[in-house]
Amino acid sequence: MSPKTAEHMTWHQSHDTIDGVMMHPSDGEAWKHFNSVHPHFSAESRNVRLRLCTDGFNPFGSFAAPYSCWPVILTV
Repeated sequence: MSPKTAEHMTWHQSHDTIDGVMMHPSDGEAWKHFNSVHPHFSAESRNVRLRLCTDGFNPFGSFAAPYSCWPVILTV
């Protein structure tokens, strides 16, 4: 709805890139692969992409314990 927000949402498509330097996730191979697999989604540069991160650890410090924690983080 806002031209300023739309400008920020499309920055990843129009920013200057330096060959071999990753300055934004859109410069990475995973982003480019996603675009090639899902061309309909990537056709609109304002579509929001989400990243899912997990990292497991054992809260008791022993690998023999049957308990572990896996926090899940979802980022825009």
